[in-house]
Amino acid sequence: MMLAEISGNIHVAAACLGAAIGVGMIGKGASEAVGRNPGAATQILVQSILSTAFAEGIVFFALFLWNGK
Repeated sequence: MMLAEISGNIHVAAACLGAAIGVGMIGKGASEAVGRNPGAATQILVQSILSTAFAEGIVFFALFLWNGK
């Protein structure tokens, strides 16, 4: 019982950590891209928002699977 709760917490923590790293990498890439080509800032913003939403969606899947017991 306790081991199942610990492993559930670990997979949620790993999903949150992965999403945080992914969002940071997306922000870094978007900043560099806008620095290289300021004229494409709108298209880069749209792509970075979509990518960030997908990265954060992983956390919601992890929470849903953890609470779905």
